[in-house]
Amino acid sequence: MAKNRTISRSGRFQQALSNEVLNYTQSILFDWRLYRHDIAGSIAHATMLAKVGLISRKERDQIIRGLKQIEKEIETGKFKWKLELEDVHMNIEAALTARVPAGAKLHTARSRNDQVATDMRLWVKDEIRNLELRIKNLQKALIDLAERSRIRSGILNSQFSIPHLHFLPLPGYTHLQRAQPVLAAHHLLAYVEMLERDRERFSNCAHRADVCPLGSGAIAGTSLPIDRKMTARLLGFREVSANSMDAISDRDFVAEFIFVTALTGVHLSRLAEDLILWSSNEFGFVTIGDSYTTGSSLMPHKKNPDVAELGRGKTGRLIGNLTGILTLLKGLPMTYNRDLQEDKPLLFDSAITLSTTLSVFAGMLRVTKFNPEACLHAVSDPNLLTTELVDHLARNGVPFRQAHQAVGAAVRHAEEHHKSIAALSETEWREIHPKFRRDVFRALRLDEMLCSRNQLWGAPGPKQIETQLRRWKQRLR
Repeated sequence: MAKNRTISRSGRFQQALSNEVLNYTQSILFDWRLYRHDIAGSIAHATMLAKVGLISRKERDQIIRGLKQIEKEIETGKFKWKLELEDVHMNIEAALTARVPAGAKLHTARSRNDQVATDMRLWVKDEIRNLELRIKNLQKALIDLAERSRIRSGILNSQFSIPHLHFLPLPGYTHLQRAQPVLAAHHLLAYVEMLERDRERFSNCAHRADVCPLGSGAIAGTSLPIDRKMTARLLGFREVSANSMDAISDRDFVAEFIFVTALTGVHLSRLAEDLILWSSNEFGFVTIGDSYTTGSSLMPHKKNPDVAELGRGKTGRLIGNLTGILTLLKGLPMTYNRDLQEDKPLLFDSAITLSTTLSVFAGMLRVTKFNPEACLHAVSDPNLLTTELVDHLARNGVPFRQAHQAVGAAVRHAEEHHKSIAALSETEWREIHPKFRRDVFRALRLDEMLCSRNQLWGAPGPKQIETQLRRWKQRLR
C-alpha cells in the first residue's frame, strides 16, 4: 500500500490525507489554467495588505517579485506542479513561501473561497474577450462569402434573365422544402445577425462577472482592516460584491457563460447543417475547399464535410456542459461546497470547444465557394414564385384566402397538364380566375420578385443586401 502524502493541513488533523482521497479531490490537473489570474489576484492582495499596514512594503515587494518569477517559470514550462498540493492556489503559495518567507503572510484576510471566485471571474472576463474576437472573425468570414456570391458578368439562368440581381439567388427552404427565392448573401447574413446576439450575450455576461468577491473570506469577511475597493480597482473590476455569502457561492456567471457558449454552438450547428446539405451532391450549392474536407478510407471519390459535422457534434458537448452546471448548482446550500470544484472542467471545456470551433469555421468559410449554375438551376422552378401570384391577385382586389385558393388551383392545373406553371397561357390564367391580368407573367420573373424587396428593410432585395453589407462591414471594422 502506498504511503499517504501530506498536504498543507491545519493542526486539527493528526493523520495525513490518503492517496486515494488526494487523487480524488485534487484539481490541479485542470485549474492550473487559472495561474495568471491567481497571481494577479495575489499581487493585488499583497499591494493592499501593505497599504493598510498588515505587511511591510519590503515584504510586499518580495512577494510580488516571487510571484512574477513563478509566473515566468509557469509560462516557460519550468514550474513543477505538485499533485499533493491539490490546486493552483496552494501550488503557487507553497512555491512562493519556499522562496520568500513573507509569502506565509500572503493569505492574511483571504480564503481559497474568495480567491478562486476572484480567479474565475477574471478568467471568464478574459475568455469572453477572446470569444468575442473569434465571433467577430467568423462574422467577417460570412460577410466575405456573401460578397463572393456576387453574380459574375455573363452568368444568366436559362429561364430567367437576372441582370439586376447582382447577387446569386438560391431557394429558401421551410420544412426543408423549397419555399421562396432569396439571395445567398441574405441567407449568410442571417447567421451574422445570430452571432451578433451571441456577442451581446457574452458582453452582458462579462458585465455581471465584473464584480470582485475578494475580501469576502470563507463566508463572513474579515475583521482585519482591508481595503476591498482598492483590490477591485487594481484587478480592473467595476465594483465589489455586496454580500459575502453570495460572493462565495455565486456561480451564476459560470452558468451564464456556459449557456451562451451552448447557444452559440447551436447557431454554429445550424450553419454546419446548411453547409453539409449545400455541399452534398443532391444540392451542390457550395464546394468546401480541400484543406477543410476529408476523404474516405474506402471510397476514393468521397469528399466529406467533416469540419462542419464535428462542429455540429461538438454542440452536444456544449449543451451537456450546460446541463452539468445547472445540475451541479441546483441542490447546493449556502455558501461554498466542494461540489463547486466541478464547475471548472465544464467551464474550461465549453470555452475551449467553442473557441476552436469558431476559429475552424471561419477558416472553412474562407475556402468555401458557391456553385452558381447549381444555385440558378434550383431557383429556376416557377413554383417558388407562387406567392407572387397570390400578391398579384391581392393587388387586384381579390381577398388573400381566395387568391391563395386560385393559385393553388393553377399549380394543380399545370401539374395535371404536365407543364410548368410558367407555361400557362393568358387564357388559362383567366379561366382559373378572372382577376389575373396580362402582367401575371411579370410575377413569374425571378428578378422582378427579388427586386420588389428592395424597399423593405430586412428583406432579400439586392439593394437591401448592399445596405446590410455596408452596415455590417462598418460595425465590424
